[in-house]
Amino acid sequence: MTYSVRETILMSSESSLPPTAPSQTEVIAVHGADPEILAFAMAKYSRSALSMRDSLAEISAQRAEQFLNTFYFQYGHRSIADLAHIAFAVERLSLLAAIVLVDETRWDGQERSTRYQNFLESGFYFPDFAGDTHSRDLYESTIDNLLSAYKRVSFAVFDLLRRRVARPEGFKQDAYERTLRARAFDVARYLLPLATNTSLGQIVSARTLEGQVTRLLSHPAAEIRLLGEKLREAATGPAWNLNARAAQSIVEQIATLNDEAAAALAAEAAALFTREVRAAPTLVKYAQPSSYLIETRADLAQAAAELLKNSPPAAAPLVDLVERTESLEVELAATLLYSACRHPYRQVRDFLTGLPAARSVEIIELGLKHRGKHDETLRAFHAGAAIRFDILMDIGGFRDFHRHRRCTQIIQDFTALHGYETPGSGDLSAGLGNDSDILAAAGVATEYRAAIDAAHRTASIIAAAPILEAAQSAAYLYPLATRIRALFKMDIAEAQYIAELRSGPAGHFSYRRVAWEMFLKLQRQYPTLARHMRVTDFTLPIDIFQR
Repeated sequence: MTYSVRETILMSSESSLPPTAPSQTEVIAVHGADPEILAFAMAKYSRSALSMRDSLAEISAQRAEQFLNTFYFQYGHRSIADLAHIAFAVERLSLLAAIVLVDETRWDGQERSTRYQNFLESGFYFPDFAGDTHSRDLYESTIDNLLSAYKRVSFAVFDLLRRRVARPEGFKQDAYERTLRARAFDVARYLLPLATNTSLGQIVSARTLEGQVTRLLSHPAAEIRLLGEKLREAATGPAWNLNARAAQSIVEQIATLNDEAAAALAAEAAALFTREVRAAPTLVKYAQPSSYLIETRADLAQAAAELLKNSPPAAAPLVDLVERTESLEVELAATLLYSACRHPYRQVRDFLTGLPAARSVEIIELGLKHRGKHDETLRAFHAGAAIRFDILMDIGGFRDFHRHRRCTQIIQDFTALHGYETPGSGDLSAGLGNDSDILAAAGVATEYRAAIDAAHRTASIIAAAPILEAAQSAAYLYPLATRIRALFKMDIAEAQYIAELRSGPAGHFSYRRVAWEMFLKLQRQYPTLARHMRVTDFTLPIDIFQR
């Protein structure tokens, strides 16, 4: 019998296989490597047989920079930047800037909570009004009015709860008051303006960071562009070293020893422990404003204004589960227009459906017209999801929904056009029995509405200011009660996750109501799937001490 060359090679290989042996798998947790050096070492796995230990032992910062300059920038191997993760503390930025900053599909972080902390001492962002003293004075007085109302409402609701809700047996007094104070902040936070300062921490890959910096640098608001510059500087400049003081102390102690060997050891220790570390000196250094984002934003705004000028925004429910009836092309075009207008998605979709197909193609081409060689397409092109929720909710509740990264979020700009939410109306989660109007029961309903109405009026006045810098500051005056519209596209697993998590009794009553409405809409369209969802009925009273 004769065999082919391939069969001969296979038999030879099989005959030389060693007997079964225990696995030689090794798992190493790596600590102490700079982010870009670690990214280089991991990228070498595809180009070298070296182990991680050997790779890291021979790599210097200079070699990492040379490698990344070649493969990341010249050859476009952007996945390498996914391997370098950097931790940032971002402090004293406005709530408005925080919303823009975290608007990334690949983002990990935590922000200071408006539910559990008093924001009276946080301060607020004060824009440059470029000499418009009238707008500046209006801005400052409106912020003061909102924060004064925040203080009075939080105290009044806390006092109401303390009088109406008994301390459970076995519950310590400080825990009891801390819980009631948190519930009071749940109500008062609606009055916090977007100018309020906050802080957050984020851990992102260099690839996400580069896109984040580019997006921030392309934003119309000065604060957000400056934030992009500071992120880039923090990544490329010297990083703050938690152990720097202790390391310096060790070096100094060694240096005091009167010995030649000790002096050499001190120099070695200084080189190791006190060296300057830069988190991402190479991967983010070229991040610049994106003409694609800037020019496309302007083109879409103009197209939306022209196409929808005779169609004012239609009334829409809190949550609209938009059934799929349109083509993919119409969905893309509708999503692009939706991002540049104030209209419900259903209205934009139906409007485009009634036009010749060529109009949708024109809008899609607007979304691609300015795209550069290395630009990712706009988020609107993440189309085709089976489930689309068009949600209109208060900004405070939206910020909690904003954390759900497994869905595509298309967020419209801030506006007073949609009105605002009033906490406690129809809500039974405050521990007040049937007296569900928290503000009225606390005696601050009139003050609450007056403060928000005044803020919306002032924002409209400042938005019409002739000086651009002054006009752009108007959005900072919108309180968290102001409604914002956003389109959430997802699969059934994410819909189930959001409905179950956000309807739970530990959640804020604002987004609990939205999550419950999402479930009801799913129940109507997909009853077989919805019956397996473990949601909490928002209409039933809950024990606030179990939250």
